[in-house]
Amino acid sequence: LSIGDEPTPGQFQQIAAATKDRVDALQIHTMLLRSMQQAIYTAANNGHFGLAYGAYTHFTSPIRRYPDLLVHRVIKALLLGKRYHLLTGPVKNPAPQRRKASAKPNAKPAQLTLEGEMWEAAGSHCSANERRADEASRDVEAWLKCRYMREHLGEEFAGTVSAATSFGLFVQLEGLYVEGLVHITELGGEY
Repeated sequence: LSIGDEPTPGQFQQIAAATKDRVDALQIHTMLLRSMQQAIYTAANNGHFGLAYGAYTHFTSPIRRYPDLLVHRVIKALLLGKRYHLLTGPVKNPAPQRRKASAKPNAKPAQLTLEGEMWEAAGSHCSANERRADEASRDVEAWLKCRYMREHLGEEFAGTVSAATSFGLFVQLEGLYVEGLVHITELGGEY
């Protein structure tokens, strides 16, 4: 299968389907996910690339994150026949305030509503905080795995090579989902 410079969701789905029964399917599917751009919160409805949906939103219930709260508020206002505004909450007939966007390259459209700018700022803030929270979770998870594994130093485990680099192999231990480096100097004559 081939994939273009600007792949479509269908191309990703074809690769996933064609490789689902292979022994290295986990590695292939992981690389497919890693090659996709991370989702961001934005005022524009850009759909969902991976699911190939033209319109998409996501929230959890019960509310666990600020973006969930915003989506709940918007849906509640829509169900009441209103529109939710960040500063004032639900209102009936909003009068958009307009402000000229900058003339910089890659700038937003010529006219952008103040409300649109506020939603963009909220989206950027939520995206950045979600990335920061994900990074903190990964750090804690890595620390807990290290703490657990120090009780098992010297033991042998079955594992799968998850990545190969010029300095060694990364191996994920089966059943434990702990990944570690086997340095190239430990490979002996298997270079």
